[in-house]
Amino acid sequence: MSLKLTILGCGSATPTIDRNPTAQVLQVLERFFLIDCGEGTQLQMRRNKIRPRHFDHIFISHLHGDHYLGLFGLLSSLHLYSRNKPMYVFCPPKLKEIIDLQLTASGTRLSYELHFHELVENGEQLIIETNEAAVYSFPMNHRIPCWGFKFVEKPRPKSMKGEKIREYNISFSKIDEIRNGNNFVNENGKIIPNDELTFPAKETRTYAFCSDTIYDESIIPYVKGVDLLYHEATFAHELLDKATNRYHTTALQAATFALKAEAKTLIIGHYSSRYGEVSALLNEARTVFENTIAASDNLVIEIS
Repeated sequence: MSLKLTILGCGSATPTIDRNPTAQVLQVLERFFLIDCGEGTQLQMRRNKIRPRHFDHIFISHLHGDHYLGLFGLLSSLHLYSRNKPMYVFCPPKLKEIIDLQLTASGTRLSYELHFHELVENGEQLIIETNEAAVYSFPMNHRIPCWGFKFVEKPRPKSMKGEKIREYNISFSKIDEIRNGNNFVNENGKIIPNDELTFPAKETRTYAFCSDTIYDESIIPYVKGVDLLYHEATFAHELLDKATNRYHTTALQAATFALKAEAKTLIIGHYSSRYGEVSALLNEARTVFENTIAASDNLVIEIS
């Protein structure tokens, strides 16, 4: 199965008719991760047939409203759906305080456990590891504390060659060992090399989410060589001064960042509401990094 990214919202602080604030769902095998949760995230999930019960991990990059104001509504809906398994939220300090205040004010006692894990600004940190992926946080350079996230797919076992199973009469009890790299010793003591019995394991895939930030090359080592890179591109480069003053990035800068990071594919997003359509931003980015995609709401990108 592919690694699949669904863009639920690609706008910035002010939503438009066509663009919701930032939210994404990343699927790695059968595991779903929600990245940021701007207003309208629940409706976008419905439009994309993504069921909230499918995910257990939420990642919030920072506490500007366009990145988290949909969270309380989502958590409340999960309560109304009688969710009974824990939810884990990886977030900046103070988000727990905000959510607790809302729960208290509404007299809500959730039907499930809600666990908050505060992010730290000390370089790259492994924050969660599942059977499908390892997730890392790393600091961005924004007006308030802000983080990016990198998702690294776990290595998968090799595939067996069916004809070799029959040729060497390999028992089912030995197949898992061989798929994990062991050689096979037959009943006569002969060693059959693993490479003869298996196909090479598929390469692991990586996705990095670079949230709101000024252009900052010190972030590059955290995302070096990723398969898919999302980087904010709030403004065109002609508004560089405005982007710099607001701690945002231009499309040209996002492309330069992707080029220096040796990413395979770049997605730009977090567009200012001043742009009704974003072809100019896309064209600007492609002058530096040709393999650039412009994010749009409901866009699905797969890495096979």
